[in-house]
Amino acid sequence: MSADDREAARLVSGTLKIAVVIVNYNGGILLERCLSALTGQAYGSFRTIVVDNASSDGSADGIETHHPEVRVIRLPRNIGFAASNNAGIKAAEGSDWIACLNPDAFPEPDWLAQFVRAAERTPEKAFFGCRMLQAEDPQRLDGTGDIYHVSGLAWRRDHRAPVAQGVQEAGEIFAPCAAAALYPRDALLEVGGFDESYFCYFEDIDLAFRLRLRGYRCWYVPEAVVHHMGSAITGRRSDFSLYQGHRNLVWTFFKDMPGPLLWLYLPQHLLLNLVTILVFAFRGKTRVILSAKWDAIRQLGRIFRERKAVQSSRRTGIADLRRAMTTGFLAPYVRWRG
Repeated sequence: MSADDREAARLVSGTLKIAVVIVNYNGGILLERCLSALTGQAYGSFRTIVVDNASSDGSADGIETHHPEVRVIRLPRNIGFAASNNAGIKAAEGSDWIACLNPDAFPEPDWLAQFVRAAERTPEKAFFGCRMLQAEDPQRLDGTGDIYHVSGLAWRRDHRAPVAQGVQEAGEIFAPCAAAALYPRDALLEVGGFDESYFCYFEDIDLAFRLRLRGYRCWYVPEAVVHHMGSAITGRRSDFSLYQGHRNLVWTFFKDMPGPLLWLYLPQHLLLNLVTILVFAFRGKTRVILSAKWDAIRQLGRIFRERKAVQSSRRTGIADLRRAMTTGFLAPYVRWRG
């Protein structure tokens, strides 16, 4: 048996048990394309769980017939991306790892295999992001990991950049995009999973922040590749995504930022929010952005109560956390992502 044959056999009978969790809400034909891409994975030791948020488009109908290996959890109503992922994580008993995958993300055949290779050669307490290509233009990147700026803004590294100009090497990133990411299941349970009050958007940044506070680090795996449509269901610049993202941005800063860094960067956070309001007012989104910020402020009492528990369990030094973030006073505005 050749070395390549031995490697192929090892991947098929892999010992790391992975549960791929797909949250679906009216995913249409995208969900079928995603499931079909999973059937061709070189790594064999995984199972797929689809959590359907009461879709009305029939996208979840017939999954068991066409993909009998897939478990479908049908929810009576749309409870959001965060809570639905938590339902999938809970259902994945016996799995070592959780691979979150959006219906509009289509993995290449060695996506899971490359994640497994990275997990095997990376020290404990790690989670992973992958190279995301734009599904409609694979010569451009959708992202190579998420950046978190000390002001509270987050954005996708290398978003829309030509593939050749993006980061090519493996290395540490602040967070993965949860549209295609790999997490140790016990770590997710340790930190309480995704924050369900977020519903969707920025929930992966918050989760990564809380994992980092517990001593975990995030690694970019460029060999693991998915093709991603990006906000194909909710709309990249819809009022819904604007509201959710900019409300949750505020909650994440006040809940997760350790005390010394919170006070140090609070002026930048306040300026960011003021500029955000002005920018979106100019774009005709005054009502939406003001609603997002007002609802964020109204819930700060609850956020500060949650903050006590989050910060009391911190095991990572302030300096290490600070190094994982991006600085530069003008960086949020130069790299503005709306």
